[in-house]
Amino acid sequence: MFSYYSKLCTEVYDLTKPVGCSLNGDIEYYQERLKSCSGRILEAAVGSGRFLIPLLEAGYTVDGIDYSPEMLESCRKRCEERGLHSNLYEARLQDFTLPHQYDAIIIPTGSFCLLEDREDSLAALRCFYKHLAPGGRLIVDLHLPYDWKPAEITTSTFSLPDGDGITMECRSIEMDWLHQYTVSYIKYEKWRQGKLIQSELQRFALRWYGVEEFKLILSSLGYADITCSADYVYGQQPSRADQMITFEAIRKP
Repeated sequence: MFSYYSKLCTEVYDLTKPVGCSLNGDIEYYQERLKSCSGRILEAAVGSGRFLIPLLEAGYTVDGIDYSPEMLESCRKRCEERGLHSNLYEARLQDFTLPHQYDAIIIPTGSFCLLEDREDSLAALRCFYKHLAPGGRLIVDLHLPYDWKPAEITTSTFSLPDGDGITMECRSIEMDWLHQYTVSYIKYEKWRQGKLIQSELQRFALRWYGVEEFKLILSSLGYADITCSADYVYGQQPSRADQMITFEAIRKP
């Protein structure tokens, strides 16, 4: 019934989040955190390359992994257009196996929260740990849903270069306070000369974690030297007003 980051979603994503588009300073923040990293980096949930390509252009060696073939195809195309190369893997974060170990694994912009099932989240963190070189770093953003409103409906319209258009309706469905997740339905419809030619319906679920809760999870899985910052300001401790919390932890040497 539901799609997952399919063709229309990717078209909207490419249009609204072009390569190098920094969301609240996330690209600059991560480049600062990674400037001492000379080895291979993995971006998990790489999407269509908004974040990965600036790192490649800055001289980093970066691989990407994502579960959406449409997003990965867009990422490959964008890399090829710029004469860049990255190893891009189609796999789930909770059970992937890659041929490399990494000096850093990054998951910016809250994408880790897309793992709705708690066991999948734990499995992904174990996979990350397995793929980190000893002393390697995990840097992961978590989004806190302070601005989520039950029963809210928002609509947007996007004009495409070829004259077609896409309408997007986002409908807030459920917030489960006990199990810490929200569910929205996103409907994409593509129009040509007033006629509907394509549609997709996406179930968009996000799981959130408390700051101390996530620190305990990382520690229980073997991560060490765990720190966190708020809203892409290093050293700023999270408060109730913060929506993006960045955790950094290392695999023990």
